[in-house]
Amino acid sequence: MKKFIYTLALIFSLGVSFNTVQAAEKAKNPTELTTEQSLKLEKIKTRVEEIRDMDKSNLTKAERKALRSELRELKGQARAVSGGVYLSVGAIIIIILLLILIL
Repeated sequence: MKKFIYTLALIFSLGVSFNTVQAAEKAKNPTELTTEQSLKLEKIKTRVEEIRDMDKSNLTKAERKALRSELRELKGQARAVSGGVYLSVGAIIIIILLLILIL
């Protein structure tokens, strides 16, 4: 009986990982951006490059913190422009738990 349960768990995990790989391959197809979106994305890229090229050794702790928060904000804007749905790990765990409880 134990071998049967282990085999079932192995088949389930392989099936889930196989589907995840296929979904990742399908998601790689880029969507077409409008000219406005591409301009906004270019502005974000240039600002990130400016921040990367800065000499951060002379900055104070508050200025470095402000740069980090600006980079996080730019990253969020870039994700919003490029489209797509992003789920956090916590959200995925909650969804799985709800599915287990319902089914």
